[in-house]
Amino acid sequence: MNYDIQKIRSWFPVLEQKIYNRPLIYLDSAASSQKPLQVLMKEDELYKSFYGNIHRAAHFMADKTTLEFEAVRTQVQKFINAKSRDEIIFTKGTTDSINLVAHSFGERYLNEDDEIIVSEMEHHSNIVPWQLIAGRKRAKIVKLPFTETGEIEFDVFQKLISPKTKLVAIAHVSNVLGTINKIEEIIKIAHKNNVPVLIDGAQAIQHIPINVQKLDVDFYAFSAHKMYGPNGVGILYGKEKWLNEMPPYQGGGEMISEVTFEKTTFNDIPYKFEAGTPNITSVISFGAAINVIEEIGLNKIAAWEQKIMHYTTIKLKEIPNLKIYGEASEKSGVISFNIDKIHPYDIGALLDKMGIAVRTGTHCASPVMQHFNIHGTVRVSFGMYTSIEDINSFIEALKKVVNMLKT
Repeated sequence: MNYDIQKIRSWFPVLEQKIYNRPLIYLDSAASSQKPLQVLMKEDELYKSFYGNIHRAAHFMADKTTLEFEAVRTQVQKFINAKSRDEIIFTKGTTDSINLVAHSFGERYLNEDDEIIVSEMEHHSNIVPWQLIAGRKRAKIVKLPFTETGEIEFDVFQKLISPKTKLVAIAHVSNVLGTINKIEEIIKIAHKNNVPVLIDGAQAIQHIPINVQKLDVDFYAFSAHKMYGPNGVGILYGKEKWLNEMPPYQGGGEMISEVTFEKTTFNDIPYKFEAGTPNITSVISFGAAINVIEEIGLNKIAAWEQKIMHYTTIKLKEIPNLKIYGEASEKSGVISFNIDKIHPYDIGALLDKMGIAVRTGTHCASPVMQHFNIHGTVRVSFGMYTSIEDINSFIEALKKVVNMLKT
């Protein structure tokens, strides 16, 4: 495979620094990825050259900014193969996207005693918004369990769907277990029962090619900052038929067509869901991040990351008393583990002193921890810039930490 890891790493200046006088080994890309020069330069160019507020003025600066902003909407449409650019809504992030659907879909379609199926492996962002709307509507959240290997129980799923089911919400890739859920099957089963599906794609979009039309998914949410873009930008893809019927999530700014004190009429999609001045500079620099991914090729990135994951898994399993959580047949992006009698935070803190950044804790997925009856894990996660040398340094450091902490 032709994958120039050194060239790719050269685009990320942050990787050249030292932490506590040790070379930085960044293994926390699932929390947020680092940003390449192409993204940093685009944001700098925007502020220095042509920044203006979008959709609102008749001058050159505003016109150019608006064109670049809307070009990214088209870019995202093509990146995920949406049918229409009107199906692409800019939000603050995956969490904001899911809250939008929970509020607007819930207000339109959810009634007392209705049910929403949510998987047990979800990030809090794909649990709490549904709990909030269910509480307001006196509806019910139904838990879809997973097996000890971290895979959805399809027999149980088919039994859970009923005439009361109004929506299924599930992650494409678990942020703790790394499981690549078989969302194609989930969507087919749900649609046979006339139930729409929302997919949390925050941990998938940077690792797996996505075709929303082929998936036939109703809603797909993801964040720019996990795919080498800036903070504060999310995407909600939604089928036009749902977006047209759902009421606005917030009011003000571009989401209106006409306002009087007697009545307000709302703009067409996608603008109906984009109240106020958006995160203009971040959206435009997000376009540069997509360009980087497409320049390398997402299939090449995915193959490289699978190589890294396989190598890391083998090396971790050589360490005595280490348990990996989530050993599904298809995984991506992350590995979570614990070592017997050693607190995950202690491991993370000592690794940090060696220049190695990992995540410890519940990873905002408390039900997963409750499933395994643990308080947290150590999580390592990978990006396009993760090298074999990174993993070798991490494994060597982890072995030192175990020797220091074992009782």
